[in-house]
Amino acid sequence: MDAIVPPFVPVLLAAVLLPFLGRRTGHALGALASAAVVPYVWLVSEGVYFQTQLFGFDAVLFNVDPFSTLMGLIFGFIGAAGVLYSYASDADNLQTAFALGYVGTSLGAVFGGDWLSLVFFWELMAVTSTLLVWHYGGKAVRAGFRYALAHGIGGTLLLGAVVWHYTQPGVDSFLFTGAGLAGDVAPVLAAVGIGVNVGFIGLHAWLPDTYPRPHIAASVFLCVFTTKTGVYGMYRVFPQDGNVAVAYMGGLMAVFGATMALFQNDMRRLLSYHIQSQVGYMIAGVGIGGALAQAGAFAHVFNHILYKGLLFMTAGVVVYRTGEESLKKLGGLAREMPITAGAFSVAALSIAGFPGFNGFVSKGIVISASHYSFEKGPLVLGEFYTLELLLLLGGVGTFMSFIKFGYYAFFHGSYDGSVKDANRGQSVAMVAVAALCVFYGVFDGALFAILPYDVTSEAVVHHVYHTYTVPHIGEGVALAVLGLVGFALVKKPLSGLGRVPDVDNLYNPALFYGTRWLVVGVTELYAAVDRVVVRGAAVTAGFVRSPGDATGRMLGDERLSLRADYSTSILLVAVVLAVLVAASVTL
Repeated sequence: MDAIVPPFVPVLLAAVLLPFLGRRTGHALGALASAAVVPYVWLVSEGVYFQTQLFGFDAVLFNVDPFSTLMGLIFGFIGAAGVLYSYASDADNLQTAFALGYVGTSLGAVFGGDWLSLVFFWELMAVTSTLLVWHYGGKAVRAGFRYALAHGIGGTLLLGAVVWHYTQPGVDSFLFTGAGLAGDVAPVLAAVGIGVNVGFIGLHAWLPDTYPRPHIAASVFLCVFTTKTGVYGMYRVFPQDGNVAVAYMGGLMAVFGATMALFQNDMRRLLSYHIQSQVGYMIAGVGIGGALAQAGAFAHVFNHILYKGLLFMTAGVVVYRTGEESLKKLGGLAREMPITAGAFSVAALSIAGFPGFNGFVSKGIVISASHYSFEKGPLVLGEFYTLELLLLLGGVGTFMSFIKFGYYAFFHGSYDGSVKDANRGQSVAMVAVAALCVFYGVFDGALFAILPYDVTSEAVVHHVYHTYTVPHIGEGVALAVLGLVGFALVKKPLSGLGRVPDVDNLYNPALFYGTRWLVVGVTELYAAVDRVVVRGAAVTAGFVRSPGDATGRMLGDERLSLRADYSTSILLVAVVLAVLVAASVTL
């Protein structure tokens, strides 16, 4: 089928119209516009559509290949489910309009066929998601500011990488060529810039800082688009052979995110750290490179959007019904909320990679690639290699985290009072997503059919992947057992643990007070320079009007004042420069 319009157009149009419609009509339009993306991108033939000019350069607004198609399929589905969930969770029209703007700009980013289009929609995505956070007000405002600052820095680095790429010999356009960014500097700048979006360790703190703050329905959208578009962008930077450093960063993210999640009691903060952990598997797949690893990375993108969206839905229902965010204030909700508890169980088993659920399939592909398609690394234990060990360790941490979540929220103790389960709209959204988590786990061939490479073909991958083999199933069960044992061992110490600091405990205050001192320094510097200029003008006027002893005495006084203001100016310049240097080092 030939393309008619880029898929982001109807979604953005619905976002513009939604605030002016009734709540039911507006949300129905939004869900329909997002859902329509699924069959549309599936039916459009592979190729380049809507070639145009952007900032005077050749651009492509609708580039269809297996990678963008997979992203469009899952973005469209989860966008529709998110709108339904928003309607059922009392989100107002304006909030859902911002959410649809976020969906539309994300679609624009993954279907852009050139670097300028990608960066253009990348920045719009940051704007729309920031508005979605800010709309809720309260603590979300300051968190949204930090979120916008982080993504502004990341986007600037990505833009710098794209410009650097264009200056390289032999590069005469911004169009994708299948070779990634040219030169030595551009890929590094891009990896760091995109690293902000995907949550590289040290650049990740915006995730647990932001996602627990806004409306529960906003979190469902936020957990999907920014980080997964980042994985797609990382693939475009390293489309062929991957990158060793990126692969190891992915493995470290898997471990770090799962560990930090285990320390959390705030439900949405726990889930936010697990975004970083799970994205680590995707980044590892991109970094490994090759057909098997890249197919695994995008299989995990697809599956993660399903189970992570479902996890935020279930946590949101708990908050919606109880008003509580902390696991310490919950318990025994499985008896009160069986639908929500069941949906959570499916999502938890999926994210942990238990056999029979979709996470088991995609994690297995990435782990297999880390063994067969990547270097052994410095640490080798028997037949397990360094990156493989990191990914397996992250899997154990994931089991431990979600055993903790389920134990304290749903299965331990009893809840004081009666609580209603999810309402009809929330239940429909959760059950639909949960059904797909099971479907793609049991019928793995359905997932393989939409991957960019056929992982079951010897002609495509150098090591054919089979999901349900005895060793693979044994590995999944072993991780679950280790997770159970591990949680039993750390359960008591964890129960008395308070908030564990992260890197934002250092750079948030540094940025806050540094910015304040920068503003004060600049204003005082301006005032001092103004005084120097005014007094200098007064001295000059005095010479012209009445040269003599009286003027000499006045000149002496003015010289003293000028000297003092000059010294003050120099001091303030030094303070401003010191703040700027400190801020740049912190960032």
